[in-house]
Amino acid sequence: MQKILTINAIAKVGLVRFPSEGYEVGSKVVDPDAIMVRSQNLHDMVFPPSLKAIGRAGAGVNNIPVEKMSERGMPVFNAPGANANAVKELVIAGLLIGSRNIAPALSFVSGLSGDDKTLHKLVEEGKKAFSGTELPGRTLGIIGLGKIGSLVADAAIKLGMSVIGFDPHITVDAAWSLPSAVKKANSIEEVMKVSDYVTIHVPLVDATRNLINATRLGLLKKSAILLNFARDGIVNDEAIVAAIKAQTVRGYICDFPAQALQGVPGVIATPHLGASTEEAEDNCAIMVADQLRDYLENGNIRNAVNLPDVILDRESPYRLCICNANVPNMVGQISTAMAGAGLNIHNMLNKSRGELAYTMVDVDSQIPPELINQIKAIAGVRAVRYLPL
Repeated sequence: MQKILTINAIAKVGLVRFPSEGYEVGSKVVDPDAIMVRSQNLHDMVFPPSLKAIGRAGAGVNNIPVEKMSERGMPVFNAPGANANAVKELVIAGLLIGSRNIAPALSFVSGLSGDDKTLHKLVEEGKKAFSGTELPGRTLGIIGLGKIGSLVADAAIKLGMSVIGFDPHITVDAAWSLPSAVKKANSIEEVMKVSDYVTIHVPLVDATRNLINATRLGLLKKSAILLNFARDGIVNDEAIVAAIKAQTVRGYICDFPAQALQGVPGVIATPHLGASTEEAEDNCAIMVADQLRDYLENGNIRNAVNLPDVILDRESPYRLCICNANVPNMVGQISTAMAGAGLNIHNMLNKSRGELAYTMVDVDSQIPPELINQIKAIAGVRAVRYLPL
């Protein structure tokens, strides 16, 4: 019986992917084989020896101690692209809210009082303060052209906007899905200089923290609006507030309320709504549940942030999965140990990612416990799992 500990509310449509006859799933599970989490911070959590994997029902993994999990040879799964449409829709809403001054207009109307005649008079007198601009013909700059960035680009083009984008690490799949009308920029600075609106779609890592700082904000047009529905920390809050107060930037629309942003005219913050749709939560839960189940039962890895994708079809009932440091002669030592035990390797697949490598080996007969212990003892081996059918 495999045990799945759920932290936060995980969509039931995902949890039912674990068959009841083989899995115990719930928030009170003890000694879990895997954890499914959404936004709960796990950095101070004590993980039991039974734990083999963590699945984040979303894209970002800042709430998970990935490095600690890597030291244990444990994959951390996420759900890239599962909430992409939800975020795209919120970005488009942000564009419309910003271009038509909808937020301050709503605040104005909510503060009015009087009979219909009085309200009509006040509305007609006050509406000029909220005159906006239309999106067709405007330029949207996109920093980060992954799944979300590509969807935003496509939607903006359909709204009549010109789109310029920058992503130095764009994947082949992302490049294929990017609309051909998107102009490719050579730098963030180029995007900032020419755009009427700039939207950010990159992960929060050391290289992207404070990516949008005072220097880059200084390149924007005075009429420009910055949107951040990616991650808190990518935009320097103090710098954007200073730019708005100095009227060198028109506004900032984000999904990350912060004390520095509270009460600042020109700042609109939503309460982290990017993935808060029924569809996105369902998609994330299904994707991560399927990934965890495939890993627990077959050792396959899909969409782990710290290990390579490694998928090997079963051709033998006896499978060994090894996570180890990405150093020379690891596969040779594993193969030698198996040959010494008289085992015939039916199929083998080894891939690496950064400092870690992952090897899957199918053999033609049962693997004795002493061989598993021998492989565990090889210097650099971090985790060994035997998965017989």
